[in-house]
Amino acid sequence: MRHLLMATVLLPLAFGPVGSALAQSVSPAFQNNSSEAERKAGNSQANAELFYMIQQLQGEVRRLQGQVEEQQNLIDRLTRQSRDRYIDLDQRVLKLSEKVEKGPPDNGRNDSSSSDDGESDSEIVAKIYRQPSGEEREAYQQVQKLIHDDKDYDQAINGLYDFIDEYEEGDLTVNAYYWLGEVYLAEEQLDQARQAFTIVATRYGDHRKAPDAVYKLGVTLDRQGDKDQARSRMESVVRDYPNSSAASLAKKYLDSDNS
Repeated sequence: MRHLLMATVLLPLAFGPVGSALAQSVSPAFQNNSSEAERKAGNSQANAELFYMIQQLQGEVRRLQGQVEEQQNLIDRLTRQSRDRYIDLDQRVLKLSEKVEKGPPDNGRNDSSSSDDGESDSEIVAKIYRQPSGEEREAYQQVQKLIHDDKDYDQAINGLYDFIDEYEEGDLTVNAYYWLGEVYLAEEQLDQARQAFTIVATRYGDHRKAPDAVYKLGVTLDRQGDKDQARSRMESVVRDYPNSSAASLAKKYLDSDNS
């Protein structure tokens, strides 16, 4: 009986240290598992945020690529328009050149012949140019701002072509042709400048811009190395428009050419 009581007392004492050891061993394992779970949760959140940032960057790249494609399409369209307009301008100059080479109408023609072919002496007298409307003046001033204030010559060229297409055969239309030549001359696009000045000089020879256009045509030819033609244009300014400011500039050119 005594032995049984001793065993009963000693058994809990014997298992006491073991139980404590088991409790201590289980607690760190639980803590480690909890820390591991928190770490994994943190990594998952970081990965989610990184994925979201990547998605945003990819969307921004796609948006920028779309803008680049739109800009390229715009450049291509403007290039085609410029080429088409250049061809159109060249065709106008060719037609004008052919008209000039034919010379004035024959004075010996009778009235019936003049009426039959649609040409009459009234076509070579001074024209009365259509005066611009308020809207036309505003559009012209916008182009002038591009030239003089903004120095945006590319947009100015497009604006001048649009103005010429919109407002044909008006007083400011001749000015637009003249300024087209000026802008091309400033851009050193001499062939285009020569063509624009030629239109004013041949088609609108009675306009107030004609003396300046003929003078600038001479300047353009001089820059192209065609000294003889340049001199011829300067002489025509002095001869045909003797009272103009362009005539004074032409005389200076001729004097310097002779010296």
